[in-house]
Amino acid sequence: MAVTPIPITIVTGFLGSGKTTLLLNLTPQLRAANPNYRLALLKNEFGDVAIDSQLASSSAVSGVQELLNGCICCNLVGQLSTALAELRRDVNPDRIVIETSGSAFPATLAIEVNRLIRETGGHYALDGVISVIDVENWKGYDDTSYTARIQARYTDLIIFNKWEACDERRFDECLDRVGDLEADIPWVKSDKGRVPAGVILGIDGGLAQALTGEEPTAANGHNHDSHDHGHDHAHDHQSEVEVLSVTLSGAADAAVSATKLMALLNAAPKDEVYRIKAVVTTSSVVRNSGEDEPTMPAAPSRHRYILNWAFGRWTFTSLSPDTAEHASSRQTVLRMTMILARYESAKWKKKLETGGFVELDGDEKGELLVTRMS
Repeated sequence: MAVTPIPITIVTGFLGSGKTTLLLNLTPQLRAANPNYRLALLKNEFGDVAIDSQLASSSAVSGVQELLNGCICCNLVGQLSTALAELRRDVNPDRIVIETSGSAFPATLAIEVNRLIRETGGHYALDGVISVIDVENWKGYDDTSYTARIQARYTDLIIFNKWEACDERRFDECLDRVGDLEADIPWVKSDKGRVPAGVILGIDGGLAQALTGEEPTAANGHNHDSHDHGHDHAHDHQSEVEVLSVTLSGAADAAVSATKLMALLNAAPKDEVYRIKAVVTTSSVVRNSGEDEPTMPAAPSRHRYILNWAFGRWTFTSLSPDTAEHASSRQTVLRMTMILARYESAKWKKKLETGGFVELDGDEKGELLVTRMS
């Protein structure tokens, strides 16, 4: 019997560009068109805590696999086959979305997916690579990040995100910088992180499908030589960011001081700190960035949240008590990943350990552990 291939979409983009938000906005569209649609997510995250994947699990995503503490296009690439096979077996999805970490090279990953397609006899079909660009901040990090430029160049579709708060000049500058990459790539603007499903899915990307790693392939007017990808990857990719893993432990009823945590979120400069992600318990009300008054329940009780901070803006998403929390954060007051610019980890490790940003409410001190992961 002929195998029906499962389409795979690769979503990439620099740290904080809005990849997860794009996917969370995609799910209800698919379910509205087909209530039985099964979308599976393979999520690669920095650090050793599954944060974005837990956010996706709390939505209508049918199945989630995590690859933690490494990059899916290099040191974790050997786990890709197993993760895809488990999703295919356990979920039998209509589509798999691979969301890369913010530093992944999409071309390298596309080459690996195409290899698996050949080896499995067509269990999968690579639909295409989508790159998300944060218009508000891309002008800054495309100057310093080789990866950000590669993500925008080796793709089938660019989604310009977070453009609403920018003036027309900023968007034009971003568009010009993409044009400087000399790649004729179609693009679309999101609507606050939402793009119609028909635009994202079924793009049948010629660039992604042509990347095999066996020979230089012309796509979008360029030669994508797999040797060059590997060399540049080793030279630049691993050193562009530094990652801190933060754990705060305490008694079963302990909670983090929301006041001090909010001080950290307000104080972190976006040229030093790219992302802060956490699963955290607080005993008082927290607020999202830009909110004058908290919108969370005001009753003095413990609340569990997923925190996502990117370039000075953040959101708290409440975790239901019924949520089956991932083992990487379960029964811990706070598990946090901080993704920093180069050479910033030592300074921020000291700030966290001595600056009073991460502490428990009340008199209990708890146990704070800050570890550099990369």
